[in-house]
Amino acid sequence: MDALALLEDHANGRIRLERVFRDREDFLAHDDDWLISRFRLPRALLLDLIAELSPILERPTHRNRAIPAHIKVLTALGFLATGSFQRELSDRSGISQPSLSAALPAVLDGIIQMTSRYIRFPYTVVEQANSKRQFAAMSGFPNVIGAIDCTHIAIRAPSENEFVYVNRKNVHTINVQIICDPSMVLTNLVARWPGSTHDSFILAHSGVGNRLQAGAGRDGWLLGDSGYPLRRWLLTPFPNPQSAEERRFNIAHGRARSVVERAIGLLKNRWRCLDASGGRLLYHPRKVCKIIRACGVLHNLALRDAIPLPPDLPPPQHVDPDPQPPPRHEEHQHGARLREEVMRRV
Repeated sequence: MDALALLEDHANGRIRLERVFRDREDFLAHDDDWLISRFRLPRALLLDLIAELSPILERPTHRNRAIPAHIKVLTALGFLATGSFQRELSDRSGISQPSLSAALPAVLDGIIQMTSRYIRFPYTVVEQANSKRQFAAMSGFPNVIGAIDCTHIAIRAPSENEFVYVNRKNVHTINVQIICDPSMVLTNLVARWPGSTHDSFILAHSGVGNRLQAGAGRDGWLLGDSGYPLRRWLLTPFPNPQSAEERRFNIAHGRARSVVERAIGLLKNRWRCLDASGGRLLYHPRKVCKIIRACGVLHNLALRDAIPLPPDLPPPQHVDPDPQPPPRHEEHQHGARLREEVMRRV
């Protein structure tokens, strides 16, 4: 009878079961190789990042088992680094999957707030001179201030405006603009356009594109593939090279521009949540864009300290369609003349 009464009290909610707290693994007790394999950063950088984000993440609470800031940061980085399902990551961290979901946006927002310090386009004379010198040394192409390309991040089909996210490979994606310097450091990242958006449209509606169009490029230029229109500040390869000079131009152009392709590969390789091998990102497009922007900041943070990639990572799986030529009316006569002049100098 006592047992039946106990069951009845429990069923009626008169008895509250004691909460069971799982042990949390002390991730920071591991060596740097282990930390880089899981979170892509060594202990020193992890501690710096945790210290910077702690004021944002450690809000006042009456809970006596509040999740510490370092657990939120490390669990979020584990997701960005591996693309693993949140339940697996939360189990390792000793927190529930709903708690991880609640913590992830705050960690992303905190990292994104660091963008102005880590992702900066070279508008000054000194910054541009450094980029020009390094690009010329690696490729023989003069006056280059950056290489530009777009890459697609696969997402789950959204419930609203689903069709605009379908790219030319029939995959739902976010189309992301990337500009980088000769060292694969990102100098611009635009993550807000659906997969059907043309690369040239994204550039024309970006802050960098508008400033370069207004003359901020000085006497330097970006290098882009055939998906972009010629501009006085943006040079593309000859579509059908006829002469030896045009072929030499295209070779030098491709050698310099290839750095952005390597930068995109490194970004997706380090932060596997962005790569198709990690599966599609199963979030609303706005949250996916935050994930991409946070990974861009972390990419530059890792490059600044020359953090190596973990060994034996599987090769990236790209979902990028081939470049789509811009509309013919976007050809720029000044850009065409400039390309001819540069061709004679290469």
